[in-house]
Amino acid sequence: MLLTMLTLFTAILGQSDTANNTPANISNFVVKDINLNDVKLSDYKGKVLLVVNVASKCGFTPQYEGLEKIYNTYKDQGFEILAFPCNDFGQQEPGTNQEIKQFCTLNYSVSFPLFDKVHVKGEKQAPLFALLTDNSTTGKSSIKWNFEKFIIDKEGNVVDRFRSMTKPESKKITALIEKELGK
Repeated sequence: MLLTMLTLFTAILGQSDTANNTPANISNFVVKDINLNDVKLSDYKGKVLLVVNVASKCGFTPQYEGLEKIYNTYKDQGFEILAFPCNDFGQQEPGTNQEIKQFCTLNYSVSFPLFDKVHVKGEKQAPLFALLTDNSTTGKSSIKWNFEKFIIDKEGNVVDRFRSMTKPESKKITALIEKELGK
């Protein structure tokens, strides 16, 4: 109960003030990387981000190829992908962090940062994903499946959201990345 209240409190602190239309900003969050090291998202200020929930046994898993492609295209211009494994949908990410890391490296040559497995919906929803799915920019709507993508600007503000069906290398996403990089 205390953990749930603390998670809710943390999520509320990070959320936008919709009454004042203040942007939803991820900079105050600290998350764990795939090796369980703390990572301050404020360290990514100045970079455009694509935050995505991923899974290894999903019909959308081949999107790792597209993610790696856009990462390699834009990383030298100030772009990062933050991938959060998630087992919330059909138990499609059952592995340990090390198994996930190995799968991504061996099968898709993933070189962008992978993070600790999280819940992106429900009572155990990670505070970062509470913000991403409930803010004045993208509205209030639960993540429907694996590989939903969120674009974050250089200041840490949520800019847009793309559902699983939108491929990472789609013109919608790459045009937005290019626009945000040009700011």
